[in-house]
This record gives sequence, C-alpha cells and structure tokens, in this order.
Amino acid sequence: MLDRLQEIKTPSLKNQRIAVLLPCRNEGLTIAQVVAGFQAALPEAKIYVYDNRSTDNTAEQAAAAGAIVRYERIPGKGNVVRRMFADIEADIYVMADGDNTYEAAAVRRLIQFLLVERLDMVVGARREIAKDSEAYRPGHRFGNIFLKTCVQLLFGARLVDMLSGYRVFSRRYVKSFPALSNGFEIETEFTVHALELKMPFIEEPTLYGSRPPGSTSKLRTFQDGWRVLGTAILLFKEARPFLFFGIIFLLLAAFSILLGIPVVEDFFQTGLVPRFPTAILAASTMLLAFLSLTCGMILDSVARGRRETKRMVYLSYPAPEAGIYESATDESHPLN
Repeated sequence: MLDRLQEIKTPSLKNQRIAVLLPCRNEGLTIAQVVAGFQAALPEAKIYVYDNRSTDNTAEQAAAAGAIVRYERIPGKGNVVRRMFADIEADIYVMADGDNTYEAAAVRRLIQFLLVERLDMVVGARREIAKDSEAYRPGHRFGNIFLKTCVQLLFGARLVDMLSGYRVFSRRYVKSFPALSNGFEIETEFTVHALELKMPFIEEPTLYGSRPPGSTSKLRTFQDGWRVLGTAILLFKEARPFLFFGIIFLLLAAFSILLGIPVVEDFFQTGLVPRFPTAILAASTMLLAFLSLTCGMILDSVARGRRETKRMVYLSYPAPEAGIYESATDESHPLN
C-alpha cells in the first residue's frame, strides 16, 4: 500500500481544516510532548485537548504547549468523543491519546491515504517498537483478538487492530457517527459504524510504544475485559438481531422439544398426561421460543431502517477531496 501511495503526488493540506483531537485524563506528564509532536508533524492543524476530569496539571501543560483546551465533565472516553465530534467543525479529524504511545510523525501519511484513496477512516494499526514488549499488554491483546473474531464472523471483515485509538476520519464519517458508547468501547463502535455503512477504510501500520515512567494507564484488564465481552454481545444483537434471536429461538425450541417428547409418548400410549407440570413448561418454553423469533424479525427491520437513516446522513456530506497536489511523498519513514 505504501509503495502504491509513493507513486502518487502528495495532496496539499493548505485548504483543509484539520483538527487533532486528544481526549485526556491525568496525562500531565506526557500531553505537552504529544502536542509538540503533532505541531511538528502537522503545523496546519488545530490541536484540541479535551480534559476529562483530570486531577493533575493536564490542562495547564496542554495550554502551555499551544493546544486549545476544552473540558468534558462526564467521565469516560466515549463521552469525550461524543462531545468532540459534536463541537468541532473540520474537514479532517485526527484522534489520538495523550499518553505519548502513538506515532505522531505518521499522521501526515495517514491523512495522505485518506485523501488520495478517498477514504472515510484510516486506522493506525499498532506495531510495537522493537524491544518494547511492555507496550501492548497480553490482556488487551486477547481482547483485541476476541473482538476481531466476533467482527469477522458478523461482517466477514479481516481486521488487524480493532482497539487502536489512533485514527483519521473524514467529515462525513464524524457527522454520521452516533457515538453511543460511554467508555473505551468507543473504538469498537468506530469500526462497526464503518462496516455497517460499508464505508471505505484501511488499516495502516504505525509504531506504538510504552508509556513513560510515572504515567499509568486508565485501562483495567478485568473490568475492561468484561466490557469487551459485553460489547461483543451487544454488537451481535445490534448488527444481526435476527441471527441473535434466531439462535435463542433454536435453543429454547430444542429444550422444549426435549421436555415434550416423553409427555407426548405417554399421551399416545395411555391417553393421559401424567407429567402435567412438564407439559406446561414445555409449552411455555416453545411460546418463548417463537416470541424470540418474532422479536428478531421485528428488530431486524428496525436495524435496517436505522442503517438506512445513518447512510442518508452520511451521504449528505461530500467525500474527502484531495485538492491541489504537491511534488513528492516523504519516503523517510521507519516502517519502509
């Protein structure tokens, strides 16, 4: 992909409104470095730091570094993203974390992909820096693999990094994104939104390092692991309601039949129903099975209507426009 991109002239960013969005909570040790990194790599952009109830000097450090500082009082990354996407008007949106783990120098390349390929999202798929095995913890790696498997089963999409927080979005992606999640599940919602509406997007490798000494992650392996599981189940129900409730229908129907077979055999042999409670349970379970099937059929129509509505909002905004092209692409990248 990078070789093909190098054959195309670099699109100019002079006429593009670019916003770098950095949701932060207690990132006072690193936020100034992150802001400086994006300022150096992307001087055309406005950098916004959204302070999510920090108890340290995150806001002061960000302001001193030259960022525009705003606040979101409701805790949770999803709540911050919802506020950022609603408040900020731009043509291209870059989102990263304030912990200085993502490769700010790669941002221009990611934007180039967005414009040249006319994409709606470019995901900075994390690639660990050599000899930095602490960057990507095993629990989070497992959660990423689990979610990737769920999405592949539901949508048939082969993905590399479902949980990356380093992304570039088009305006029409941002303004059609409902942002329903409250916490770190928002990264999963990003990918599902693109897959549901069949938006063009790619994953591009970027370097990923560990936090500096003294900086602590807000991710909690077990609590966020349960959230990952809940997100996967919710994703299944929202994206494929007929399949979800159809499986429940089959399980309940099978259980009902297993209960009912001895009752029916007794009835044909004796003309009596000696296991009356079992007969009631079997009949009630079958009713629940068909109720589940009916719910699946109704919710499938509702989900289709919601997708159509989101698609119409998405199409109401123009596609990313590359505009005037510059002479060449920078080839001095560590992944080349």
